[in-house]
Amino acid sequence: MSSDSATLDFLDRKTVAQILLGFLVAGGVIALLVDFVGTEGVLSGLRRADLGWLALACLSTAICLTAWGKAWQIVLGVAGIEESFSKLVVTYYAATFANYVTPLGQAGGEPFIAYVLSRDTEASYQDSLASVVTADLLNLFPFVTFSGVGFAALLYGSELPEAIEPLAGGLVVLSVGVPLLTAVGWRFRDQLRRAVLRLSAPLVDHLPVVSLDGLRSRIHETEAAFERIARDRRALAKALSVSYVGWVFFALPLYFSAQAIGAELPLVLVFFIVPASTLAGLVPSPGGSGAVETALVVLVVALSAIGQTDAAVIAILYRVASYLFALLLGGGAALYVLKRNQERWLTV
Repeated sequence: MSSDSATLDFLDRKTVAQILLGFLVAGGVIALLVDFVGTEGVLSGLRRADLGWLALACLSTAICLTAWGKAWQIVLGVAGIEESFSKLVVTYYAATFANYVTPLGQAGGEPFIAYVLSRDTEASYQDSLASVVTADLLNLFPFVTFSGVGFAALLYGSELPEAIEPLAGGLVVLSVGVPLLTAVGWRFRDQLRRAVLRLSAPLVDHLPVVSLDGLRSRIHETEAAFERIARDRRALAKALSVSYVGWVFFALPLYFSAQAIGAELPLVLVFFIVPASTLAGLVPSPGGSGAVETALVVLVVALSAIGQTDAAVIAILYRVASYLFALLLGGGAALYVLKRNQERWLTV
């Protein structure tokens, strides 16, 4: 399958309909949220927002995505795939676009991102998947660090508001559970591989294009790719440091959005609120739209002296900078990647 046909498959009618429906539902949720806190007040707040701070928030998002693209390049290099950063970062933007517009894309979009990466570079799908999953796991370390520091500061300064206890609990479970499950899965990977093959056997028998031997071979190749990456600890440490830089710039747009309307939102709260709000991104809407905005308003109001109206304005500005701007950036990159691959396939 060529990269062109893969893109067309991604943009089939059913997928486009699901994406549009997801955005319509999310738009409805945001409209209800704005109506609840006061439409006129929110519109007034958006009109008085300082566009300079908003531009700075957008720039922060671009730096964040660029840093995470660099982490990709480092991890791919360990897997033996050498790609120029200028090419790879565009691919990362394009993959981010696909992940952000797909319902449930935030909950396990690695296989699709790995496919985009493998079609646009010389990497195999197994190496691509191993690098993407490794880079995402590395992103958990700053996630745990920043949310943990913010959580500790909240507990030290005062009691945790009851309204955000469920989100805080989910954050703790996610930050501890995912690394723990990953470590256990890697430790018992042989048993896990056998279990996957055993459970897949009945299904594979009814699929004409997949064989159990082929599936076993793919699993071994993917496992070997993970092992190659795991051996180079220096490169992983470098990728981790870049990931921390990306997370800082991922969180800063919320701070800049508050500054845009003259509201005070301490950085220690920002570094807790942003990871906590990402839990809402697991809902079945494109990029968690609707749920993330609602979670941001609840968190900002519960943890600061900012009122509901200003909190809604901050949430909207933040999503414009961190989500809509990323969609525009990624959409342009996706069109460029499609054109680049069309030219490549025409010359083959």
